[in-house]
Amino acid sequence: MMSDYTLAQTPFPLGSPAPDFNLKGVDGKMHSLDSYQHFSILVIAAVCNHCPYVQAYLQRMIDLQSKYAHRGVTFVGINSNDEQIYPEDSFDHMVAMAREQGFNFDYLRDEDQAVAKAFHMERTPQFFVFDAERKLRYMGGLDNNYKDAAAVTEHPLEDAILDLLEGREVQKQVAHFIGCSVKWRESL
Repeated sequence: MMSDYTLAQTPFPLGSPAPDFNLKGVDGKMHSLDSYQHFSILVIAAVCNHCPYVQAYLQRMIDLQSKYAHRGVTFVGINSNDEQIYPEDSFDHMVAMAREQGFNFDYLRDEDQAVAKAFHMERTPQFFVFDAERKLRYMGGLDNNYKDAAAVTEHPLEDAILDLLEGREVQKQVAHFIGCSVKWRESL
């Protein structure tokens, strides 16, 4: 049951094209939407370092990336949080976390929060799945039990990936999700 989970308040419209970006990754390189053009499915994950929900889902993200990489799927984590409010979400801490956790996906820093706004990111973690034409086909959570992977009964993110890989319409295009709010910078 996903009763603890909510739907996005201002969702990114399904079918929308992926917004372009140019963000620095923990590998020290700049990454844009074109950096991922050779992948058939692009999963953008709104994530950060400090959120306990992200921490609970990290291994599952790593596992999904491993499971589907050979089929042309790639995950990209984007951290948009204000590091003044949450210093543990700074770029240096991102580099350390990616190394410690063994990330097998790119982890990018959205310093000015323009990407978070373009994607209508609300919480961490929040997932956006784009097809080969980079149209949004799924938005929502990874599964329905962040506390216990063994107790999961719904896998909407993986189901969406499989639907696209098999050439089907995504059956559940929007799913409930739980997480920490994006930590927006204060307006000047």
